[in-house]
Amino acid sequence: MGFFLHMIMKSKYISAISVMFVMALLATGSVTTILGQTAKQQMLVSTNWLARNLNKVTVLHVGRDQKRYDTGHIPGARFVAWKEIAILRDGVPNELPPLRDLQKLFTELGIGNTRRVVIYGDVRGLYAARAFFTLDYLGHGNRVALLNGGLEKWTAEKRKVSKEAEKRRPANFTPNVQINKVAPYERVMDVSWSAKNLKRPRVALVDARPYEFFTGEKKSKSNKRAGHIPGAKSIYWMNHLVSAENPVMLPKGALRKMYESKGITRSKKIVVYCQSGGQASHGYFTLRYLGYDVVMYDGSFGEWSNKPDTEVAVIQQ
Repeated sequence: MGFFLHMIMKSKYISAISVMFVMALLATGSVTTILGQTAKQQMLVSTNWLARNLNKVTVLHVGRDQKRYDTGHIPGARFVAWKEIAILRDGVPNELPPLRDLQKLFTELGIGNTRRVVIYGDVRGLYAARAFFTLDYLGHGNRVALLNGGLEKWTAEKRKVSKEAEKRRPANFTPNVQINKVAPYERVMDVSWSAKNLKRPRVALVDARPYEFFTGEKKSKSNKRAGHIPGAKSIYWMNHLVSAENPVMLPKGALRKMYESKGITRSKKIVVYCQSGGQASHGYFTLRYLGYDVVMYDGSFGEWSNKPDTEVAVIQQ
């Protein structure tokens, strides 16, 4: 943007009023980038966009293991294992690794500190969303996007894939931890009380699990109790997608309507959770994409249900 404004200022044909107008647009984020998309739009890029800009970005493929990557991945994509971004901590699975490990990982991956990053991965974009959350926590979310439709859409369009593993090329990576992106369970207890007891709470809880887990009809084996955090609203993360077979995100208008119908408005601070932080990552990404102020309860219901000082709610069918 600085270059763009510099060129305008140099032109002898641009009036002072025009410069003031452009500066106002810059301040509101209305001017598009050189690649033709606003920052919010760039959080989700199309297969066409990636094909045109493949040599301008770093692409990451996130998977449980490397089998799918070896079968065929987007040319130039670097593989990231799920276990590198989600670990077992204090008995709770899928937690953020220590900062030193994350700094080492992204240094080895060679994403640098400024280059654009596009992520896709296994489980219909769920793994990619977890990588987005991780980089957002590290202060680099504003230069990261998910590939809309993922490898599924890329291959359905018969685009080129590669079976050659891309070597990691280390580059300096500096984390800038955004500690406010993660909510400890003590803070979630206050959010739960507010959502349940206040007439106009300024906070909201979103449960990204399947509805039968939210109601308490089903229970994960590791949980002592079934149900959900009191005051939470159920929005299953898969509902963000056109279908399981076509994992393209719904239009923004439909996504906004989905959340607003449950009272999840942009005027509220949102805490999203699931069983252990995986499914909630897609909720986190989607809410960020829609412009919400959202944080992750990474311990999620797996931690909550096993705490002796927490309440759970169920819905009788």
